[in-house]
Amino acid sequence: MNTTTLNKIKTIKTLNNIAESGLNVFGKNDYTLDHESDNPDAIVVRSFNMHAMELGTQLKAIARAGVGVNNIPVDTCTERGIVVFNTPGANANAVKELVLTSLMASSRNLFAGVSWVRSLEGEGAEISKLVEAGKKQFVGKEIKGKTLGVIGLGAIGALVANDALDLDMEVIGFDPFISVDTAWNLSRNIQRAMTIDQLFARADYITVHVPLTDDTRGMFNADAFSIMKPDTYILNFSRGELVNEEDMAKALENGKIGKYITDFPNDTVLKMKNVVPIPHLGASTVESEENCAIMASRQVKEFLETGNIKNSVNFPNASLPYTGKCRITAFHQNIPNMVGKITLAISNYHLNIADMINRSRGDYAYTIIDLDEKINGDVIPSLMEKINDTEGMVTVRII
Repeated sequence: MNTTTLNKIKTIKTLNNIAESGLNVFGKNDYTLDHESDNPDAIVVRSFNMHAMELGTQLKAIARAGVGVNNIPVDTCTERGIVVFNTPGANANAVKELVLTSLMASSRNLFAGVSWVRSLEGEGAEISKLVEAGKKQFVGKEIKGKTLGVIGLGAIGALVANDALDLDMEVIGFDPFISVDTAWNLSRNIQRAMTIDQLFARADYITVHVPLTDDTRGMFNADAFSIMKPDTYILNFSRGELVNEEDMAKALENGKIGKYITDFPNDTVLKMKNVVPIPHLGASTVESEENCAIMASRQVKEFLETGNIKNSVNFPNASLPYTGKCRITAFHQNIPNMVGKITLAISNYHLNIADMINRSRGDYAYTIIDLDEKINGDVIPSLMEKINDTEGMVTVRII
């Protein structure tokens, strides 16, 4: 059972170097930063592997300053009522810029050309002649007028698609789960593929921006390559496992795939022909790290102080304007009559409900209830215990 009040000093632990601009969000009055704490109220993390960590009894939230949460034991957190946040969109511009940079640079054989020029060190006065004689091996192609296929039109994919249009490319997108917000931000000149095979068949370049799931794992495979044009370029700044590497090696060898540009190099990838391996630089900018840290910290602060949730990967999004009187939050199983049992417990104390919201996500649900008055501190432990004893309840907080 976890309790918190606005007057309680809350402990924040970091597991990686988090940008100072993000940590400054917490201020110095109601929060303390304790990087060694065994029982913090919240953790802000980047890539640190938390699966072997013991999670303290007071832990209420974990914020990933980034998108992927594979380093966090999400299922365990859900069972214990710990909210796991991520920061979608905070690093989108950084990834977009690297995608477009790689698109143009690989088309012009820039990476291979620069590497070759560096190999001429020591040739002295002959370098100019050697460059003029050897540059023909790096003749590339322009992207203007070519077709870019964008798979996944979320925060990153939408930015890539829009900017590719400004580079005079034809753009075709595929995303069966596109959100309304993203749709509003997309240019009307982006063509829609009704199936992913349509995109495979039309694109000269393909960039992928989807999460790794059972459905997307190995989506770039021999069957997919057989549909594509000869010499198609594939850019992968999402997850290495989206690509069947054995099939990719064969497609690169026979020229079906012209180049594979990936942010996820490994020993197998480095042995492939015509690969541009990038050392996982997608979100590695000062601005991106600051944006992620600020967003993660704001989400944690909002949750600890008001119970409102946005961008959680295991809790439903739910928020109400905070009145500062008394708020009860409950995370519970998504089973019938849970809200009725909570409100009945409240009514036993002759307390009036001013507002409430209930949202569900899979097997669990989250309820926020605002009372129209502050309650006596002596009542809080008894009310907490009454609500927490409800069958199916996971965690309860009174703020």
